[in-house]
Amino acid sequence: MILTRYVLIAFVTTTALTNAIAQPTNFNSQRNWSRNKKEIIIGFGATNFLGDLGGANQIGTDYSLKDLDFPSTGFGGVIGYRYRFHPYYATSTLLNFGMVRGSDAKTEDVVRMSRNLHFRSPIVNLNQRFEIIVLANEKVGRRFNIPGLKGFKDHNEQLYFFTGVGVAYYSPRALYQGSWVALKPMRTEGQGLDGGPAEYSGFTATIPFGVGFRMGINQLWRIGIEATYVKTFTDYIDDVHGTYYDPDILMTEVGPDAVALANPAVQNSNWFSAGQQRGDKQNDALFYANVTIYRNITYKGSIRGKRIRFGRSYRAKF
Repeated sequence: MILTRYVLIAFVTTTALTNAIAQPTNFNSQRNWSRNKKEIIIGFGATNFLGDLGGANQIGTDYSLKDLDFPSTGFGGVIGYRYRFHPYYATSTLLNFGMVRGSDAKTEDVVRMSRNLHFRSPIVNLNQRFEIIVLANEKVGRRFNIPGLKGFKDHNEQLYFFTGVGVAYYSPRALYQGSWVALKPMRTEGQGLDGGPAEYSGFTATIPFGVGFRMGINQLWRIGIEATYVKTFTDYIDDVHGTYYDPDILMTEVGPDAVALANPAVQNSNWFSAGQQRGDKQNDALFYANVTIYRNITYKGSIRGKRIRFGRSYRAKF
């Protein structure tokens, strides 16, 4: 009996060690990656605006990150759902929200500073992304937590690029007499008035481009960072687009508040009279930098008596 007991103990120990050593597997296999297909995403971070107002101490370059206006950085967040349908491809439905702002007073470029325009606007951007996973280190470590056994840890790191399509809502406002006033009804460039441009809608199509990196915390949670450049199809996120409108017509049709908001120039006012350039007519862009958190929701509870854990399953005990 004693000999049989020791033989049984030796057999069980050998089996456990064999399984522990043999367990590491590539996460990008049909057995493993498909068990982490569905995830909920939340995140938070910084927003920035690339447009006519504020920017670097130079002539504006709307499409270039060189024109980022760091003093006007805002805050935002993101919620969404990610579905990984292939070891190297995924799609995400995301809702980005936040505040963007810009101010000529925060640049040393003499023309912008003299113009003295400013704004802030909420941004709500719903987009559908397509992701390409270019680098992945996704392996499941040892099955048994045997004291003294080193190596074979769980790994879940991914580097990915993405693009997509979306639609965004915006509503530019300016601080006037202690209150943030909506600029669209002010028709600051004569939108919808005689001889002026058409009114803008407050919605725009968007195309995001970006890169992200994420890593696993445990079986269910992951954390990452993302940088996103968003191309828009409007030049009115900051309410600045074309030329200065006739202040006399603006006074008659809208009122003195519109005149003050349309042209608050503080010096060199002869540069900013009716018919002269107010904006550059290039479409605006946005920039997001977010910390993202992922929750795996591929499986809930148990399936056919098996409880699912990060890339592997084990038989439930009853």
